[in-house]
Amino acid sequence: MTRQLRSRASRPNYAAMIGLPEDEDGAGPSNAPIESDGSSSDFAPGEEHAEDEADDMELDEAEAEPEVDAPAAKRKRSAPSTRENSVLDYGSASVIARGKKTPAKATPRRSVATMPALALSSSRQTFNLPHLHHRHRSTGIYKKEGKIERLVRPPKLFEPEATVLTNAWATNEVVNARVNKSWGNNVGPGPLWELAEDRGWFKEAGSTSKTAERELRPRVHDHVVLGPYELLTYEEATPYLPSDTGATDEGDLKPPPPVACSFGPFGKQTRREMKMFDTLRMSEFFPGSKAHVFNAGAPAWGIDWCPIHPDDRPYYQYRQYLAVAPFPSKSHSPMIGSRVHRPTTACIQIWTLQPSNSQGDSMNVDGTAAKTSANPVSEDGSEMRCEMVLCIESGPAFEVKWCPLPSNDRSRDSGDGMHGPRKLGIIGGTFEDGSLTFYTVPDPTTISRPTGHSADEPILVKLLDPLLRIELEETSCWCFDWANSEVVAVGCTNGSIAVYNVGKALIGEPVATDTPLLPTHYFTAHQSAIRSLSWVRAPTISASGEATTDDPTVIASGGYDGVECITDIRDMCGNAINRTRDVVTAMEFSTYIGSAVTIDHENMIKAYSVSPTTLGRGHTVLEPNGPVWSLSASDYHPQLAIGVTDGSCLTTNTMRSTRRGGLVPFLEHKIYQLDYSRALGEYRMLENFLPKETQNRPAASRQNKAVPVGTGAWPAEVGVHRVVWNDGNGLARTPLLASATGSGLCRVDWLMGKWVKDQLPYTGIEGMRGERAGIFEEDDDSD
Repeated sequence: MTRQLRSRASRPNYAAMIGLPEDEDGAGPSNAPIESDGSSSDFAPGEEHAEDEADDMELDEAEAEPEVDAPAAKRKRSAPSTRENSVLDYGSASVIARGKKTPAKATPRRSVATMPALALSSSRQTFNLPHLHHRHRSTGIYKKEGKIERLVRPPKLFEPEATVLTNAWATNEVVNARVNKSWGNNVGPGPLWELAEDRGWFKEAGSTSKTAERELRPRVHDHVVLGPYELLTYEEATPYLPSDTGATDEGDLKPPPPVACSFGPFGKQTRREMKMFDTLRMSEFFPGSKAHVFNAGAPAWGIDWCPIHPDDRPYYQYRQYLAVAPFPSKSHSPMIGSRVHRPTTACIQIWTLQPSNSQGDSMNVDGTAAKTSANPVSEDGSEMRCEMVLCIESGPAFEVKWCPLPSNDRSRDSGDGMHGPRKLGIIGGTFEDGSLTFYTVPDPTTISRPTGHSADEPILVKLLDPLLRIELEETSCWCFDWANSEVVAVGCTNGSIAVYNVGKALIGEPVATDTPLLPTHYFTAHQSAIRSLSWVRAPTISASGEATTDDPTVIASGGYDGVECITDIRDMCGNAINRTRDVVTAMEFSTYIGSAVTIDHENMIKAYSVSPTTLGRGHTVLEPNGPVWSLSASDYHPQLAIGVTDGSCLTTNTMRSTRRGGLVPFLEHKIYQLDYSRALGEYRMLENFLPKETQNRPAASRQNKAVPVGTGAWPAEVGVHRVVWNDGNGLARTPLLASATGSGLCRVDWLMGKWVKDQLPYTGIEGMRGERAGIFEEDDDSD
């Protein structure tokens, strides 16, 4: 018996239902597009959109299936949409021939009910990704309106900055566009002093109407007193200082060997041997250079600048204090999650960048100005010196960070009657004993040196008790970050994040002995140890749409599981923004571009936006030749500093133009390159590199272009472990960049920006900031 097929159900003629003429072959409108004289887009009424409608008809053809003689399943009718009726005017529609090739696959489209028993598909307008050579313009999250301070002349390192009030970057849309575009004209390694402004946010500043630095970054922890300490001799402090890998025949520790390194122009370098605490001015080899190199004695993972209140900077002669935390020896290798038992000796070194004419015991006791006719201060004559060594028993530090707001005691000339030792600030760190520990650092200018102690040697101070120590029984603290002066977030080796409010504990408020300091939040964010995290410092918004003075709630973190996620502690559920087959060694939040800057595969550095308009979208910032060790973004400028394992320290502009091939190229600046010879056991530091245009490796690979790549293997001694900009010491000190390497050599650079072709856009800074009276002319948005 032959098989009989069911007759095919007849299909309604949609063209006849809406009054369209049929084709000669009876194909109907499924093979012919519909053109309308009216607008077919709700977003651009009154314009021709024939091309968009043609794309819509391509989707119609892709959705059509071939007719086969087979048992037909029940066809589901598309449910009427709840959207408003279509505004298409089919009375003026006509049918034209079609010659476009249809795509192989199309996305489903929603239906729009236009009349009973008829549903016309209507595609929603989507947000297209940028072109290969185009990216989204970055924007900040915290939009401060009103006035802000800016510099009126080039900054001097050891002189007070001259500032004037100007319009903040978010005063209006015109100023916002002009300032952000102007930052893209920077082709130098550092910030443009004309455009530098403080875009950071701290809840201690209160309302957004404040303009001065002392209001935006007020003094905190006035009631925290300096803890007990004792002065040590060099023999007593030897177990705390970095040492050689071996010992003497008597079993005593040996000082670390000097580091042999060649400095100077390529081909004309000079070999120098630097002992521990030795310093070197790079102006000896490069006239006009303001960089300094010093030897901390061992590899350092922690380095940070100490913020000083503006009222106290003249007392310190505008010295800059830098904390450096070296390892006990060159061969020391920490294990993740492995704790050491206390007491384990280690140290934190306090270095100063000061005028060269300042003597070791020179204190501006009477508060007079540092610059006089008989005692001139030259910025080119600055020097680095180790002022003090803090001897601790928590083990070596993995990361150290000062309190981001000034916490130093008031100077003597303020009339408060304080004449004893004072604190320089509060420093916190994660240490090898698995704890997060905070210390009060004494002011070295208020400590009397022991009898017979040389003025050229650092003061050796043993801190007897920490200000606060936080430990978790089931895990170890690996990294941390300050949200403000009271709230900290800790990344643990078990993949958890703990948030603490340490404000009352730092003051020393009495608590019950059986009630330890508990975290306000504790949740799992990663499947393995968290390597780096950073707070998104932005105010929370109330239900009425107003910014509040509550603590930040968003944390960006990266771990050894290769996951980069953003977590709101109010939800305590991590949202992965990227996954990579590598350890996420660095995570930094940039206030200027409102993005979490981190790493990606193939050593790329990407910025993932946390702004609501472009949430989660990322773009490549830089592609160094090796894995990234550290990243640093500033609250005063958009320059990003990168420390790489191949020994290079790089900077780049994160607010560059949004399109490649324009007037301003995408440049990366190599500040210096550290090399190591295994055969000789010596180092070489190269600098004065020409800027290099950033390579787009994926695009070059698709175009079969040759892209230079590194060897993929470098000595561990040359890695740049930590880079940090000088935030918290005013607009005049923002060009300072400090870096620490695996050789023990550390470096401080003074980096300035440069306008492309030495031309300021918008006829000067007054035009960029909208300081001139009158009405703005309409700006061109094209780059």
